[in-house]
Amino acid sequence: MAIFYFHLIDGVDRLLDPDGRDLESGTVAGAALAEARAIIAADARSGHIYLNQSIEVQDSDGIVVHRVAFEDAVKVTHEALSRSR
Repeated sequence: MAIFYFHLIDGVDRLLDPDGRDLESGTVAGAALAEARAIIAADARSGHIYLNQSIEVQDSDGIVVHRVAFEDAVKVTHEALSRSR
């Protein structure tokens, strides 16, 4: 296990994660995706989704080990849902 910091980037500002999370390195990508989707869901409840944001994950040495753009975290479509899902 190691400490990873999940920083929120919006193209202009950085909201730094001061505490980090103790995770296995193999779970970082999934945790970053889940975090991005949780923020997108909260934004949707307020009525405005900001897809220009990203989560940048750094290890305890400050090295960026993963990045997920919000626009890559969801699929936006205008198609009707299939009933056979």
